[in-house]
Amino acid sequence: MAYLPVGIVLGCIYALSASGLVVTYLTSGIFNFGHGAMGMFMAFLYWQLAVGWGVPWPLAMLIVLLVVAPLFGAAIERSLMRQLYNASLAVQLVVTLGLLLFLLYLADGIWAPTITRRPPDIVPGNFHLFGVSVTWYDVLVLAVSVAAALLLTAFFTRTRAGITMRAVVDDRELAARAGASPDRTAQLSWVLGSFLAGLAGIMIVGGRLQQLDQLNLTILVIYGYAAAVVGRLRNLRLTVVGAMIIGLAQAYAVGYLPVNLLTNLGPVIPIIVLFVALLFIPHGRLATARFGGKTRRLTGLPLSLGGAAAFVLGAWVVSGLLSGGDMIYFGRGLAFGIVFLSLVLLTGYGGQVSAAQMTFAGLGAFFMGKLFGGDSIGGLVAAFVVPAAAGAVLAMIVLRLRGIYLALATVAFAYMMDNLFFNKQLGVGGILKVGRFAVDSQRAFVVEIAVVFAVCAVAILALKRGEFGRRLAAVNDSEVACASLGMSVTGTKVMAFTLAAGVAGLGGALFGGWQHVVSPNEFSWLVSLTVLLIIAIGGLNTVAGAFFAALFFALGPVIQQHLGDPLGIPNLQGLLVGLGAVSLGRNPGGIAGYLADAGEWLRARRSHAPPTQEQVPEEVRVRVAG
Repeated sequence: MAYLPVGIVLGCIYALSASGLVVTYLTSGIFNFGHGAMGMFMAFLYWQLAVGWGVPWPLAMLIVLLVVAPLFGAAIERSLMRQLYNASLAVQLVVTLGLLLFLLYLADGIWAPTITRRPPDIVPGNFHLFGVSVTWYDVLVLAVSVAAALLLTAFFTRTRAGITMRAVVDDRELAARAGASPDRTAQLSWVLGSFLAGLAGIMIVGGRLQQLDQLNLTILVIYGYAAAVVGRLRNLRLTVVGAMIIGLAQAYAVGYLPVNLLTNLGPVIPIIVLFVALLFIPHGRLATARFGGKTRRLTGLPLSLGGAAAFVLGAWVVSGLLSGGDMIYFGRGLAFGIVFLSLVLLTGYGGQVSAAQMTFAGLGAFFMGKLFGGDSIGGLVAAFVVPAAAGAVLAMIVLRLRGIYLALATVAFAYMMDNLFFNKQLGVGGILKVGRFAVDSQRAFVVEIAVVFAVCAVAILALKRGEFGRRLAAVNDSEVACASLGMSVTGTKVMAFTLAAGVAGLGGALFGGWQHVVSPNEFSWLVSLTVLLIIAIGGLNTVAGAFFAALFFALGPVIQQHLGDPLGIPNLQGLLVGLGAVSLGRNPGGIAGYLADAGEWLRARRSHAPPTQEQVPEEVRVRVAG
């Protein structure tokens, strides 16, 4: 009985967060992965007003919730989301994930994480009800949540704006013919979503946190995603039920789970609920997210082999010219490049989004360091085989999911692995020694990594040219059509996940050998998310895009030292990645896609063949003409 009030309060907070997410998705059709970061940002603004600037907390709350949050939601819809309504699910996913990273690291830059910030004490004190201690803050959260639920119900059933919003959800075109404005209605939904995200963030700050932390607060708001999925992203009543189940499960886990099990399992209970709920999403609600932009010309085997040989030779030459410090970043970039290549195969060619590739890389590093002495060919083989097996198991569990649901499932998997495996096996802040196979010197190991990268690149390009590549592209285009032709959709997707996870594990093992040690933070779910966004910016369907994206990722410490620290931004690279991902709404192919378009236009111009409109982006035409 003592855990009941805690569970109800948690459920109310998750219901507030999930309701905002559902309202936004219902009207705009866009699943806002940045919803948690929006709630976090509003909570920090509230702290700044109430504590930093001494504004009375009721006034600070009103300013944030009734002025800042609505304006912020309207601005996000107008500047970012409106151009995504007719975009592919892949672009929507990347842009909203970019919004999450951008707001997270922007908050890091504004409110330095090194400074301890205590939330304002809203309603102190407690009383006893039926022998159970209840705080007045618990009563406030319950009252606010009930009021929000009643007001939302009244809004959707009794107001013209709410009825219009429901009409736009049912049939956007018909509602427009009847005189409604779908764009304004969608903007109103983003206003409501931002308000509810901010309300959830402030409620968490007031009672769940002893001090404010950007990442932890974002995760606590993200926990509401599980409740939204329980409600199928459409049903507010089921969403509230799901939120209450999650809150009560967390509260009673504190009382009934052993301490050791609670430490590992407690933080992931909402994520486990999310993962399980995703497995029961009806087929009719699933949609494919196609990645990689338009189809490019295939690279033949002779050109692939020649490029691979030139790449290895170039790595050998460059490694002889670099200083010791620069060599470290170059080797990291090559090792990360192998991990990025796994996303070219899985997401770029196959359209199967994965936000857990660094998790598979971590498994590769772990088994390389743990098996066969930590520096043998057996460990390197295990670094491919074990992550590949894990990828196959994950694929068989989530094989029916696509688009945003697959992204949510892989994020959930990565987050659970952080808490249940890496932090447990290595310890929070712990390290694992990883050796190198066959060589000891820095330059020789750089060449070894370059050879593995080249082999993986040639193999992936060969897969794309072959039967498997054609099947993968067909599954990406239409799973229903493939199934009707007798193609094994399940086998194709499982094989893609398996190979991609194995390649990522191989890259992780070489990365561990390059650094000699690895830690859990290097393979966290947030790093996997960053990797996915970086390669989406660089170009998901090209080997060159993977290599240059990996170099940019590896140069993070250099970027931070020369630009981030002087500007006072704790994570400039993450901020730039978020900003770049947000910009993909205007250029879905990424940097590599833009350069490929420019190359096609120039080749067409030289051959005097009139280029098509698709081949001539306005920016390229203007620059070349200039």
